[in-house]
Amino acid sequence: MSIAGKLIFLLLMPVLIFGGCGGELKVPQRVCEGKKNVAESVYSLELHSLSSFRANGQCHLRYDTKGKTHNENFPVRIFVNPPDQIYLQGDVAFDPKGIILGSNEDEFWLAIKPKEISSYWWGRWAEQTGFNKLVISPKTLLEAFGVVEIAEQENWSLVREGIFDILTKRNKQGGVVKKIYIYNCDYRVRKIEYLNKTGENVIVTEMGDYKEVNDGFCMPQVIKITTAGRDNKRNSVKITLGSIKETKFIEEKHSFIFNRPEKVQGYKNVYRIIGDNLIRQQN
Repeated sequence: MSIAGKLIFLLLMPVLIFGGCGGELKVPQRVCEGKKNVAESVYSLELHSLSSFRANGQCHLRYDTKGKTHNENFPVRIFVNPPDQIYLQGDVAFDPKGIILGSNEDEFWLAIKPKEISSYWWGRWAEQTGFNKLVISPKTLLEAFGVVEIAEQENWSLVREGIFDILTKRNKQGGVVKKIYIYNCDYRVRKIEYLNKTGENVIVTEMGDYKEVNDGFCMPQVIKITTAGRDNKRNSVKITLGSIKETKFIEEKHSFIFNRPEKVQGYKNVYRIIGDNLIRQQN
């Protein structure tokens, strides 16, 4: 794949993910006791587990390329059916499907329509090795909405620092790969950090302005995701949700949302992602 193609891939994956105009991430001040251990913390998070929902919002994207800073705003529609189904559609340049992001248990995909980009990326989860191959993946988005993955609790530790209970995940070598900051009064996740092999944050997700949608079901109305770009520059996307509705998805009716189309047409470039490699395909 050409250098230009790789640059487009790295810069545009964060473009489609999130954003928001208005609404700020307010930091709570009251300090509570928190949880005693990892098991107790995980149990409390599961009590606040996510329900299926649909939402509308406004997206704000900031990214740097070729020495220039770009800012874009566009409306988005989001559909989430835990634990692995998500669909995001952004209205860009008067095209209601200018940006599409989706995933299910087996696959993920991203499509960007505007002709100056006109690209489609897809891959199978079984062929990936982590979050960072996509810069921001659908799994990162799902975690921002509350689908937090905490398997193999022996790899996690819990500490309290001020207003936060912090769950920390380590790899087999003992390096920190992920930190989850939970406000210890309402036990809502406020920040997630994803770290690389050298201990640097490559993705930081922040959530705030939680709203109760239904009994026991709360959603952050403001989400900000910051990713490490080229030359140590940071790209950021923020979303402010305006409408959130708990929804039951019917497989026969909504399969077109959560299943990747068998045929990919209308894009100049089509890439399959396998591990660290981008493989160009015929469309």
